[in-house]
Amino acid sequence: MEAYKAYLHEISGFIPDERIYTDDLRLLTWGTDAGFYRLIPQIVVRSMNEDEVSRLLALADKHNLPVTFRAAGTSLSGQSISDSILIVAGKHWEKYSISEDLETITLQPGIIGERVNQILKPFGRKFAPDPASVKSAMVGGIVMNNASGMNCGTHANSDKMLLTARIVFADGTILDTSSEQSKENFRKSKPGFIEKIEQLRDYVQADEPFLSRILHKYSIKNVTGLNILPLAIYRDPFDIITHLLVGSEGTLAFLSEFTMKTGKDYPFKASAMLYFNDIKEACRAVVAMKKGPVMGAELLDKKSLESVNDPTGRGLTAVLTETMADTKEELYGQIEQIEGILSAFKTAVPVKFTDKEEEYAPYWAIRSGIFPSVGGTRKPGTTTLIEDVAFHIEDLPEATADLQQLLEKHGYPDACIYGHALEGNYHFIINQSFDTREQVAQYESLMNEIKTLVVDKYDGSLKAEHGTGRNMAPFVEYEWGEKAFALMKEIKSLFDPKNLLNPGVIFNDDPHCHIRHFKPMPLTNEHVDKCIECGFCEVNCLTAGFTLSSRQRIVAQREITRIKDIPEQQERLKRLKKQYAYAGNDTCAGDGLCATSCPMNINTGHLTHDLRAELLPQDSIGYQLGMWTANHFAGVKAMLRPVLTLADTAHSIIGTRNMTALAKGLRSVSGNSIPLWTSAMPKAYTPKATGSLKSELKVVYFPSCLNQTMGTAHSSPDHTPLVDKTVALLEKAGYEVIFPSNMNKLCCGTIWESKGMPEIADRKAAELEEALYIATENGRYPVLCDQSPCLYRMRNTMNRIKLYEPAEFILTFLCDKLEFTPIKQPVAIHITCSMKKMKLEKQLIALAGLCSEKVLVPEEVGCCGFAGDKGFTHPEVNAYALRKLRPQLEKAGIEVGYSNSRTCEIGLTTNSDIPYLSIVYLVDQCTKQKGGNS
Repeated sequence: MEAYKAYLHEISGFIPDERIYTDDLRLLTWGTDAGFYRLIPQIVVRSMNEDEVSRLLALADKHNLPVTFRAAGTSLSGQSISDSILIVAGKHWEKYSISEDLETITLQPGIIGERVNQILKPFGRKFAPDPASVKSAMVGGIVMNNASGMNCGTHANSDKMLLTARIVFADGTILDTSSEQSKENFRKSKPGFIEKIEQLRDYVQADEPFLSRILHKYSIKNVTGLNILPLAIYRDPFDIITHLLVGSEGTLAFLSEFTMKTGKDYPFKASAMLYFNDIKEACRAVVAMKKGPVMGAELLDKKSLESVNDPTGRGLTAVLTETMADTKEELYGQIEQIEGILSAFKTAVPVKFTDKEEEYAPYWAIRSGIFPSVGGTRKPGTTTLIEDVAFHIEDLPEATADLQQLLEKHGYPDACIYGHALEGNYHFIINQSFDTREQVAQYESLMNEIKTLVVDKYDGSLKAEHGTGRNMAPFVEYEWGEKAFALMKEIKSLFDPKNLLNPGVIFNDDPHCHIRHFKPMPLTNEHVDKCIECGFCEVNCLTAGFTLSSRQRIVAQREITRIKDIPEQQERLKRLKKQYAYAGNDTCAGDGLCATSCPMNINTGHLTHDLRAELLPQDSIGYQLGMWTANHFAGVKAMLRPVLTLADTAHSIIGTRNMTALAKGLRSVSGNSIPLWTSAMPKAYTPKATGSLKSELKVVYFPSCLNQTMGTAHSSPDHTPLVDKTVALLEKAGYEVIFPSNMNKLCCGTIWESKGMPEIADRKAAELEEALYIATENGRYPVLCDQSPCLYRMRNTMNRIKLYEPAEFILTFLCDKLEFTPIKQPVAIHITCSMKKMKLEKQLIALAGLCSEKVLVPEEVGCCGFAGDKGFTHPEVNAYALRKLRPQLEKAGIEVGYSNSRTCEIGLTTNSDIPYLSIVYLVDQCTKQKGGNS
């Protein structure tokens, strides 16, 4: 421990304390990845740049302390866990550049793979490696695992596409293989290193049988052990060094930047889900299609199809097939050719290709979600394990049947087999408990027979694309043989002579390392118990990388549940609960966007609401205050208006700068207990609750509580309160506006739900529904609500009325009654969480497109983090969520933005320095009544 203390002392000289973690909570949560093992690190460091990593490694080398690297933590085989030092390279490592000819892209390791595809798509290019986790995995992990997927095969994996790299070695030395100067400096400083690389190269290339064996092994997908293919195919030592890192899983060096060839994103694509009665027949069809214009063929056995509730595939085996082309004519020709190949095989359902993305995209979404979906159907409390093997294509039918029989033989009747059949690469998933010796022995016996089947019978790969990790480390020498394994160990010793980089991964002297350190999966909350900790949710969690992510909240709560009755863990339990209060509870927005990228639709916000409810029993002061507020809601709003007026008056008198300083000072003195005032704070407002037009066209308008209380901010380009603006727009379109009775007492209940008082929330929602039902004359008229989060809850709790938010209502009912004249200046659109969950993004963008010639939807800006009142009470969450917004607005020259949530607009205005208003203002500005002058 003294070495760790010394290390901590030294790194604190250049790493801020807020990026060094030694507390129980963050050691636990950052030390957990998507695999089924767990180790708890001693230190976690959030690195920001290459210089920091170099210094961190140099000091670890000095103190002989092991180091492991972690990016997104989506690895499945135990590559990114550590019981020593864990260096995270994620959120701060997102820079990129594209070459002028678009043929290459230079990337830092923390960019999500799907983000790279979004960057390249406008140019007709793509990120070639395509693991199923590409929407969540970061490119550094993809390259270092040599992770591949459905279409890239061995022809376009990371090893084939990589050109150059910036590398940080175990002693902190930096090498840039794209720089002649850097290479020359490295030759001078480490002549023995280059000499050894050249010796190993010559040794391999001079031994013809050994060379042939290596080439044969890599003719199919293979990531077992270190990647020794570079020694067989390259002459330049720096090319060899660059490519040795691919698939090395952080055991050789750190990859701080790399340049890869981009892949071609074909403009025309078509897919077909082919169904077969027999798995062997399906595999024989794949073997035949291998010779045709097929880009991908994904096998899904009957258990896989059951896990995703495929109604067509019940009891069948499916092969999801894809072809791509430069022209539509070429595509149709390829489809015809593939159909000709398939005519020799018996399919259970007629073959039908589709080139419509809306039809084939769900097929591929099903395929990508198989692993988490199967995991979600497991028996509660068990662990989901996934392995991936590869066979030579000619062996596919028999090998697949053998694998299926082997899983059944060892007592895994519910195991499923699926994967990249065109490449002979299969994944198999089992749900397993490790609570008893017998269960561990069951798994060990299966793995021993798997290695015999794959290696001895079919000369395949034990690991095809997920990396060796800890679960295949004992079998590397078995697959490769003594000679190749000795070569791998020489490479490891050359790069990492002290064995400090990711020890235990790939190279492990413990033959039982794959059946140790299993991750516990105790039941903790019914809303999240199905979670397999894959990390797919994190791309949509606004606090990922700030406090805790949605996955990390689940990990923490599982551990709290696990140790609650263990006497010797009670002090740690207290610390975890205390640390969780801010990081897990206070800063969770509860927006539910995590569910949108979770294949099991797990909403960690529900967990947060349940935990908040536990902290507010019905006899507590907090709950009683919530009850009083609900019962006196009109009075509460009346009390808020003078506060807003007072703040607005002070703002007018002393100015924005002085008011901002005063507000921050008061908040600081109060220990952050006083909500933060910003210049985006609106004036007070009291609605008239009456329209002036009588018409056969009627709409019931329910302004949200906020819009009944808040007007516009000083910075707003239009000072008409939203309620008045909405009434004016509706009347311009010829609608009579009806307000529900006693409107100032009504609320959808979101306020109480978010605070953990669901009973009060549901009562308020029921009151509102009854009032709206009466106002609509028993559901006869549509209801418009001007706040999307409120509407979202209303839709989830009300079923007697037809509910609309502004963009949806305008597109549905007003467009044919209004004449649009789009403005020339660009506008920004913020799509709220509730809009995304209601799948109304396209409507908002389409409506903005009718109003402006240029509409910007800022990239990588999800939930704004205001979360009702979080922007007032925890403004740091709001600021973090919107950290990428302002630069995009400035670059596009945008001066005003639009959304459909008042609180979100306050936060957006605060953190962007431009006013954000409801989309209603933009529509009103750009329209006049058809045939009229207004």
